[in-house]
Amino acid sequence: MDFTVPSKSIAEVQDDLVKRFTHFANPKDRYRYLIDMGKTLQGMDESFQTEENRIHGCQSQVWIHIEENDGRLFMQAKSDAAIVSGLIALLLRVYNGRTPEEVATAPLDFLGKIGLLQQLSPNRSTGLYHMIKRIQSEGKKRIAA
Repeated sequence: MDFTVPSKSIAEVQDDLVKRFTHFANPKDRYRYLIDMGKTLQGMDESFQTEENRIHGCQSQVWIHIEENDGRLFMQAKSDAAIVSGLIALLLRVYNGRTPEEVATAPLDFLGKIGLLQQLSPNRSTGLYHMIKRIQSEGKKRIAA
């Protein structure tokens, strides 16, 4: 797992993502960019593809493994679906390498600004919600510990 601490703040990363996605006028181009992002996910070790790491509420298979290192949360994820892999890559760009407090409280209004939410099917929106909920609950759990 890559334990690189992000050099940009969450707000800077989100602003950058908004710029990148709103650059595309055509929703199909946004989807293509999202799918390309999904291709950048690191290979997740099969030993992490457990029932405990599986995200329930997603139609496709999704696993997220979260490890704490030096007070920060690092994540690996995998999905069997291209668009869902892109959504995970998008979330990891924001959450990976952050403190539990940042993970638990990061505002996610950038998701509406990038123009993807309006395009997602109800099932994918539900899956995205469950991925976010899982990541944030991990942050909250570690704050409470």
